[in-house]
Amino acid sequence: MPRPLAVVNRRHRPVASETVVIIGAGQAGAQAAITLREQGFGGRVVLLGDEGLPPYQRPPLSKAFLAGQLSVDRLYLRPAEYYAAQGIELKLHAQVESIDPRAARIRLCGGGRIGYDKLLLATGSRARKVEFPGARGPDVHYLRTLQDALRLRESVTRGRRIAIIGGGYIGLEVAASAAAAGAAVTVVEAECGLLTRVTTPAIGEFFAAAHRRHGVTVLCGTRVTAVLGGERLAAVETTRGNVAADLAVVGVGAVPNAELAQAAGLLCDNGIVVDEYCRTSDPNILAAGDCTSHPNRSLRPRQRLRLESVQNAVDQGTTAALNMAGQPTRYAEVPWFWSNQYDYKLQTAGTFAGHDEIIERGNRASGSFALLYRREGVLLGVDAVNMPREYMMARKELALQLCEPRADEPQAAAPPRALAASRRAA
Repeated sequence: MPRPLAVVNRRHRPVASETVVIIGAGQAGAQAAITLREQGFGGRVVLLGDEGLPPYQRPPLSKAFLAGQLSVDRLYLRPAEYYAAQGIELKLHAQVESIDPRAARIRLCGGGRIGYDKLLLATGSRARKVEFPGARGPDVHYLRTLQDALRLRESVTRGRRIAIIGGGYIGLEVAASAAAAGAAVTVVEAECGLLTRVTTPAIGEFFAAAHRRHGVTVLCGTRVTAVLGGERLAAVETTRGNVAADLAVVGVGAVPNAELAQAAGLLCDNGIVVDEYCRTSDPNILAAGDCTSHPNRSLRPRQRLRLESVQNAVDQGTTAALNMAGQPTRYAEVPWFWSNQYDYKLQTAGTFAGHDEIIERGNRASGSFALLYRREGVLLGVDAVNMPREYMMARKELALQLCEPRADEPQAAAPPRALAASRRAA
């Protein structure tokens, strides 16, 4: 059997001479750096970002920012001068080449090394690329960074024909913003409905109908086979014929940035494997955010999960910082998300997987309703459309359940190193 959690009850006491290096200046990395200073950590904090911008919010990129309702300055998590004032060494255009866990240091691309006492990997995720013919042309867009959003915002104008490849959150939010700007939009989804990875058919059908009412063509059960045209895109070839388009936006999921961790010998499986304390299989290296596979005790039965959400990034970034600051803290949060499309706000918490009952509140026809997913009477999750009160009540119930003893979970989880050793022994 795996051994119990190590060092849970042994408080690490950081000293002022210690160095914390954070790879990744997104929401998780920035939150960790900010939390360290707020908790009084007096050592060196180095925050490495591979973009040339201070840490910024990503959720608005496909929503208010793409629609032109938000300026670049309002995306920043903190003013640029905040980091220097707090003694956080923010290094931009800083790409990490490798991690040497034995020497406890990282190597930067182009030379340069930084030693660490604790290392946090907040490397995030990247857009999943498509590989069909023509997919690398200049009129094929992905939306992951601020530069992606600026480039796309310039291209989304009245009268342009836009093909959205993928009917998930990103694809539908871009479709809504583009349709509102007067573009002619077609959504092409390979699955039989929209949002199939994240919710039930009822929600997917509701949003499909909403998009169609706003003039968007929705093609489900349809695969893209090629992008056609010469220097400029002319059409998207699908299994149901060609869709005329001036540009295409791809939103088919994300891939965790775990290559650095894997090359350093850390345990990875659909992301960087961490325990409830955000620790990797190396005791001096932690990880947080989109790049992690973590045990989520809010799910029944308890299982590992990789989340791509700002909530997870902020909460894991905070948890990792508290642990590095000598305050042993478990990550125990209910996953939640939101999506804005037209006049509808979808708020979701928990999970729908494994439900045996759906309870509906409100009225779908009115555009204000909630679906509560239960199994054997226990709430698993909620999807609420323009029904914030019902959503918050469900989130409160889900949070309370986290405090209840669970028959399906052990008293202490094994750290990834123990898990890896037990797998090798097997």
